[in-house]
Amino acid sequence: MVNFSEGLESQTAASVLVAITLFTLFLFLSYVLKRDSTGRKLPRGSLGLPVIGESWSFIQANKDDKGAEWINERIVKYGPVFKTSLMGKPTVVVTGLAGNKFIFGTNDAVLPPKQPITISRIAGEHNIFEMSRNRYKLIKGALMSFLKPENLQEYIGVMDDLVKKEVLNEMEGKATIKAVPFMKYLTFNVSCALLFGIHDEPTKQALLEDFFLAFKGVWSIPVSLPGTMFWKALRARSRIIKRMLPIVEKKREMLREGTLNPKSDVISSLVALRDDNGEPITNEEIMDNIIVLMIASHDTTAILLSLIVWKLAREPKLREKVQEEHEDIIRERQGTKGKLTWNEVQKMKYTWRVAQELMRQIPIVFGSFRKAIQNITFAGYDIPKGWQVFWAASPTHMDKDIFVDPDHFDPARFEKPSNTNIPPFAYIPFGGGAHMCIGIEFARIEALTIIHNLVINFEWSQVIPDEKITSQPMPYPSMGLPINLKQRTPFE
Repeated sequence: MVNFSEGLESQTAASVLVAITLFTLFLFLSYVLKRDSTGRKLPRGSLGLPVIGESWSFIQANKDDKGAEWINERIVKYGPVFKTSLMGKPTVVVTGLAGNKFIFGTNDAVLPPKQPITISRIAGEHNIFEMSRNRYKLIKGALMSFLKPENLQEYIGVMDDLVKKEVLNEMEGKATIKAVPFMKYLTFNVSCALLFGIHDEPTKQALLEDFFLAFKGVWSIPVSLPGTMFWKALRARSRIIKRMLPIVEKKREMLREGTLNPKSDVISSLVALRDDNGEPITNEEIMDNIIVLMIASHDTTAILLSLIVWKLAREPKLREKVQEEHEDIIRERQGTKGKLTWNEVQKMKYTWRVAQELMRQIPIVFGSFRKAIQNITFAGYDIPKGWQVFWAASPTHMDKDIFVDPDHFDPARFEKPSNTNIPPFAYIPFGGGAHMCIGIEFARIEALTIIHNLVINFEWSQVIPDEKITSQPMPYPSMGLPINLKQRTPFE
């Protein structure tokens, strides 16, 4: 006969033992989550699934324009420094003003820019954003000869003529167009003409299509299986190189013959470049830096322009104020035969403040990666050698302690002297520190020149008023921003 009392006591003892075991296991796992096998204190967080990590949820959040929410959810759960796994690598995400100062102020010998395998494979491992300090200075010097403000002054008239021609050719007489693909086409044409010396239309169109595919793959799962985005991006890179190699070799030949000036365009400058030992840079360095500069010189500006067109369509009073600024410039124009000048571009202060405020609320570059090449610490946590470190713009851009009422769109934030209240490293649409984007001024001038030609010649409205923003990986209206066009009576 069964003794139910003894059985009950036995079950109770077993339950207590299981509870103690589970509690001990919980404490142990909590400790392990904070410390790795060597005893280092890691930030809290989740590494997710093997290989994929949390990449899928991160990419999907950005696609749904919820990248900032993805970051904020983990800040609430784990704190301003947390661990995850993105693009195939364990990653520490560092946020906030102190985090930005740490990221952008740490020496390259400790925390250099190092993109995930998806970006380095597509853009190339020898691009300027991943070079050692000496090599970075060498390549940057060659590129800056075309991007410094004093040199950009020479581009204004040519840029204005090119933009005016393309805008009128595309928009004149049309009832609707898609703004996003047109801005990509327009900014790519400007970069090809002014920076790279490429003028053949079929070549430019083929390159643009492949750059579009390549760029979509930079924040993708690093699996190169047929049909995946990463696989498509790598194939696009191969086609870009195949098309660019004859152009590079032709310019190399012309330089040898003395029929081309090394300062004619970026490609010629890179081909003619020599290091401290008098040695030319490698073909890999030339090709990778052409690819990364082609992406950087047109795609970011195209996205900014698309967002400006989107914003002005949604807020008529904002558009009126921008339009008034550009009409005043034309009223005051004397003796320039209708061509935009450097001084006129400098007068477009309100238009650029609109762009700055847009980039605060919707950062063109959501964030970027660095790599710890030795064991380092931040905020009491260890960051192991070999781990990625990711920074994001939104945590400071939308911080109410830095920007009052951050959800309110207010270009006046960037008026002087009010913008002196913005602390260093709080506003980082172009990154920060030694590796801040070198093309800021080119992008500003190009964007203002294009907006000038748009607002003077056209009015527009959205075909899809509730069109949402997506990020793949940069933010843009998800349907390509179709707009209704109405040509204005020539203002001059």
